[in-house]
Amino acid sequence: MSKIITCIDGSAMSDDVCIAGAWVANTLNKPLMLLHAVEKANIPTADNLSGSIGLGARSALMKEMTNLDEQRSKLALAMGKELLSNAESLAKSKGCSDIEKIQRHGGIVEAICDLEVDTRFVVIGRSGESHNSNFKALGSHIESIIRRVHSPILIANKDFNEPNSFMLAYDGRETADKAVARIIEGGLLQNLSCHLVSVKNKQKNLQEKLQQTAKLLQESGFTVEMSLLEGNIFDALTQYKETNAVDMLVMGAFSRSKLATVFLGSNTLKMIERTQLPMIVLR
Repeated sequence: MSKIITCIDGSAMSDDVCIAGAWVANTLNKPLMLLHAVEKANIPTADNLSGSIGLGARSALMKEMTNLDEQRSKLALAMGKELLSNAESLAKSKGCSDIEKIQRHGGIVEAICDLEVDTRFVVIGRSGESHNSNFKALGSHIESIIRRVHSPILIANKDFNEPNSFMLAYDGRETADKAVARIIEGGLLQNLSCHLVSVKNKQKNLQEKLQQTAKLLQESGFTVEMSLLEGNIFDALTQYKETNAVDMLVMGAFSRSKLATVFLGSNTLKMIERTQLPMIVLR
């Protein structure tokens, strides 16, 4: 696994996503792959109108619709190539030299999954093309990407800057321990200050696990500030990151099943939806 997939979609955040991808690629000394998925627009096409056009007009209208489909496809490809070229120039200005550009027809989730075998990190924006400049909106693909992609994911924010610190939300569960192992092995966060934070829950021996994790991170070269908080998980973590001016959040993905999340909610999703900081999600 070597490439840093960075998703460029033409949204107002594309430059920030590109800058974040360049930071990851430079830090890990890995190739940067700029990915643009040409997704089919949700408008009528020749294929899905063929059964509703009258017999007398069908031949001429179908031919015109087909021509329009081809024009739309060509325009989408040309626009995507221009987006990728602009992103390449920006990445080069940030010090990247090993850059690959790729276009895929179809959904971005499927494109990432197809490429994951050679992926070290995935970088996406928290709001997509359909949200225009609404930076508080959450891209519709993010949950699907988190659930289906096993590589680490960086969700970039508006005006992304290289971080100096990160907050690791640790709950004592298996997903959190896996996240810690990936942080230690990954190398991306090695030179950043770590705020290791837990909120009291029903997990047995949470304080002991928190102390053991802090020691493990320190022995791996991290500067660690450990805190055990009380109260609502989301509110406590939100207050901590604001009080301590944390630059980035790191969480393990979904400790509940998808069905349980429907009824009980997910703290991972809440943090993604309601924070404007960059966020790394680890599986």
